[in-house]
Amino acid sequence: MAYNKRIKNDVKRLAGAHSSLILAKHFVPFSTALTYYGRKMELPKFKYYPDPIATGVFEKSDDICECCSKAKGYIYTSSFYTAQDVKSICPWCIADGSAATKYNGSFSDDYPLIKEGVDLAVVFEVCERTPGYPSWQQEIWQVHCGTACEFHGDAEKEDLECLAGDELDTFLTKEMVDPEVWPKIIQHYEKGGQPSVYKFKCTECQEIVFYMDYT
Repeated sequence: MAYNKRIKNDVKRLAGAHSSLILAKHFVPFSTALTYYGRKMELPKFKYYPDPIATGVFEKSDDICECCSKAKGYIYTSSFYTAQDVKSICPWCIADGSAATKYNGSFSDDYPLIKEGVDLAVVFEVCERTPGYPSWQQEIWQVHCGTACEFHGDAEKEDLECLAGDELDTFLTKEMVDPEVWPKIIQHYEKGGQPSVYKFKCTECQEIVFYMDYT
């Protein structure tokens, strides 16, 4: 507990007064234990991105994080929108908002969320304190029940095979996919392939939301 308290104090110092106010309300808990200079640490948890290890956006690495100047064992591998040339960011500097603050950047596009009327505090959490996800074009963070969904990576083929009825019709209409083409997409679908279908889950009603992307 004393160590986590020290981490929180360090985060407040790095992020500045504005981020400190947000941190007091939204500071995320930790999971996935590792060691850092002999002390037990845990990867930060992200409300809107439950398993970034499984999707590959965090990889084990001895590289030094350019934000905090420390090598903590993991480095972020996905998108970061900033005018500066930043190659190495650790999960902790994403979770506490210090990377977005220091480099005036974001990990996802805020426009789709703002357009849907999502609360600005949630937009901030998703875009500046949550890992982004790799996509063929511009990622679009999905919205349901008026708020941001959780990201669960590429859909499994079985997920798509189970789509039927109104749920399938809604998805095909939203993605502008010809129903006659859909069986061929399913037949050749592979995770990480093209097209990609990303899986989200509503944080309010738990409904699954799919989003398709391709070049």
